[in-house]
Amino acid sequence: MRRNHLMVVLVMLVFFVISFLTNILGALNQKVSESFTLTETMAGLLPFAFFIAYGVMSIPFGFMVEKYGEKRIIIFAFLMAFAASLIFAVFPVFNVFIVSLFTIGAGMAALQVVINPLLRVSGGEANYAFYSVMGQLVFGLASFISPQMYSYFVVNIDHGNLDKPLIEWMAKLVPENMSWVSVYWAFAAIAILMGVIIFLVKFPKVELQDEEKVGSKESFKELIKNKYVILYFLGIFMYVGSEQGISYWLSKFLKTYHDIDPDLAGADAVSYFWGLMTIGGILGLVLMKLFDSKQILRWFTILAMICVAAGLFGSAGIALWALPVSGFFLSVMYPTIVSLGLNSVAKHHGSFAGILMTGIAGGAIVQVLIGAISDFSSLRVGMLLIFVTLGYVLSISFWAKPLITNKTISFKPEH
Repeated sequence: MRRNHLMVVLVMLVFFVISFLTNILGALNQKVSESFTLTETMAGLLPFAFFIAYGVMSIPFGFMVEKYGEKRIIIFAFLMAFAASLIFAVFPVFNVFIVSLFTIGAGMAALQVVINPLLRVSGGEANYAFYSVMGQLVFGLASFISPQMYSYFVVNIDHGNLDKPLIEWMAKLVPENMSWVSVYWAFAAIAILMGVIIFLVKFPKVELQDEEKVGSKESFKELIKNKYVILYFLGIFMYVGSEQGISYWLSKFLKTYHDIDPDLAGADAVSYFWGLMTIGGILGLVLMKLFDSKQILRWFTILAMICVAAGLFGSAGIALWALPVSGFFLSVMYPTIVSLGLNSVAKHHGSFAGILMTGIAGGAIVQVLIGAISDFSSLRVGMLLIFVTLGYVLSISFWAKPLITNKTISFKPEH
């Protein structure tokens, strides 16, 4: 299949924007809580509104892609993100913010459904694995940059540095003491720009493979009866709950217990969490060729739990490095759980993938639980829930029985 380099670049740009819009909430948490005087439970509703959209909308968008095509769905997704960002930027109140987050989350869910089949067709099947890794690197880069953009706008607007690029303009658009709303003006601009670019580009015809199709109601019913399908769905649920449980509450935890500025060092810590997750993902790809994936999952999960424990109970200096470093060890969990899951059923992989995608709703539910426990006790006690979610991920490394194991390089001489 002939490669379409322009489309590959465009897909990478979409990966970047998905991550850029998705992983900003951790940096925003403290400021949003102050602006709207939120309890921890109410603060937990922010990621809930965003990630529950994945759980609710992923499978419906899968059907819509098959009916309306990739280009229309991508444009629709960016228009949703544009409208939601703009409406909140103009009317920055809590209720509008919740609806806006759900709408942006639904748009990102639509993009996630479309993007991988489009990358396979654009880059060629033989290069799909390479481009998938590149996509994850771009995804990680955007997650690193997004909190830095937040710091740039908030710090410069708050300090009146109007000579900096965009700051004077942004300062006029945002309400007093709500400089963080500038992020959503930026999101609106990025989303509408992406919509226009997509509209102008000619798309290749995408023939979905069996594992990429959403599947029929019958296939879903058959899969639900398989206990491993439910167990792996819970695996994704618990993983995303862990990932967001650390990244979302990280800056607020550092502010609450160590009085670390959420606009500078706190935002940096969130950036480093995502940056280290990207680096860990690269190392994970190498390790997958050398060791059994269950062993890698087991030891990386144990090391992640040690980092979280050190971060929650150590000094400020320890917390500043231990919590971000946990991202490095979380990096292998999502791809490993997905591959173990898909390799544990013989058919209906497309439907199973759709079920696994809905597990991203764990990023919603777990945050509300952490918030509720925090209101009842303290944020540190609330974040102990992460040990439960990571504990479940650890259990997968013991009970997983894939039909096919990952191929590793053998250094033993063949006879």
